[in-house]
Amino acid sequence: MNKLLIIEDDASLALILQRRLSNHGFEVESCHNRTQALLLARQHQPSHILLDMKLEEENGLNLIQPLRAILPKAKIVLLTGFASIATAVEAIRLGADNYLTKPADTQTLLLALNEQKVEVNQLVDEDEVMTPKRLEWEHIQQVLNANDGNVSATARQLGMHRRTLQRKLAKKPV
Repeated sequence: MNKLLIIEDDASLALILQRRLSNHGFEVESCHNRTQALLLARQHQPSHILLDMKLEEENGLNLIQPLRAILPKAKIVLLTGFASIATAVEAIRLGADNYLTKPADTQTLLLALNEQKVEVNQLVDEDEVMTPKRLEWEHIQQVLNANDGNVSATARQLGMHRRTLQRKLAKKPV
């Protein structure tokens, strides 16, 4: 039986994911923060991990490498509510096997958990022309990632007011 560790700070979403995936043959454990995640990874030894990108005040990207060190063969899928090419590339570069946006249906989750590693070049469609809003969003995501998710530092670096940046982050472009 496949063992799955769900690392999600939203307890109700974690419970829903736990129910859904246990119905598909996974033995599921869940936790809500970094400390619990690393402890359960050592104890439970999961073959698969669903990792939320935003864990309370922490960034899930920072958990990928420690999890990969503990479980080198585990399939790690990063879940996020606000996808960007920059974070997808960073997640794969750090060692995630796949990257999904929320909400994700059960079939999509199962495919992501059981597929092979996504290559970084598969994340960017070279023929796709991005809108100016999308380009701005991607740039903001890169700077935010470089500042480890610190909104104030990102706003200073971009030369904009913190609230303006927060409004832009709340509006995900199509």
